[in-house]
Amino acid sequence: MIRSLSSLLAVLLLSSTATSAAAADSAQDALKRFVDGVQTFEAHFEQTQTDDRHKVTARSSGMFLLARPPASAKTGVGRFRWAYEKPYEQLSICDGVKLWAFDPDLNQVTVRNARDALAGTPAALLSQRGGLSEAFVVQDGGSEGDAHIVRLLPKAKDGDFKLIELTLDKAGAPQRMRFEDPIGGSSEVKFSAIKTNQKIDDAQFKFVPPKGTEVVDGDSPPKAGAATP
Repeated sequence: MIRSLSSLLAVLLLSSTATSAAAADSAQDALKRFVDGVQTFEAHFEQTQTDDRHKVTARSSGMFLLARPPASAKTGVGRFRWAYEKPYEQLSICDGVKLWAFDPDLNQVTVRNARDALAGTPAALLSQRGGLSEAFVVQDGGSEGDAHIVRLLPKAKDGDFKLIELTLDKAGAPQRMRFEDPIGGSSEVKFSAIKTNQKIDDAQFKFVPPKGTEVVDGDSPPKAGAATP
């Protein structure tokens, strides 16, 4: 679930330059501003996961950073850093080429080709430019005060989520994201201290395994005779 959410958070933000009429626009208009207007995003997040009975199963928090490809990079993979700080540390970094998933407690990092790891997922389409209408049925979810609700229903039937819901303020920035999985569970992510279209140090999107870290090639098939879980 953590890896799926860290990838899906490339769905973030509409441009901070969006007009105050955003709440009156259609969901398609809002998503177009996201695709055309947003280059970087940085925010603190608080995440709450619930089961199919709406019982809270986990709470966590940390920082999320996103740098989308430039408009000229039609097929580029976006870069992101999804850092859990509480209740324990865990880190996922996509550097545009590789996807690194680091567990400090295990002192282990799994590395995969980013394009292959994200292929066919909403993350791949949302972190790039375009492809939203091809991957999702886009619905206008109405309003919540001054906020605009956009609902994305994946067209693929075998994905990790059956619904993604964005709550956007009147300037176009996301206040909240909610994901529903196929078996009735959900995850809600709330954002604060949001910064858009500001310079983010490239070092934030690079991962160098600490000395002694076990590096696992997530793209290689298991060795013959190896035990499987």
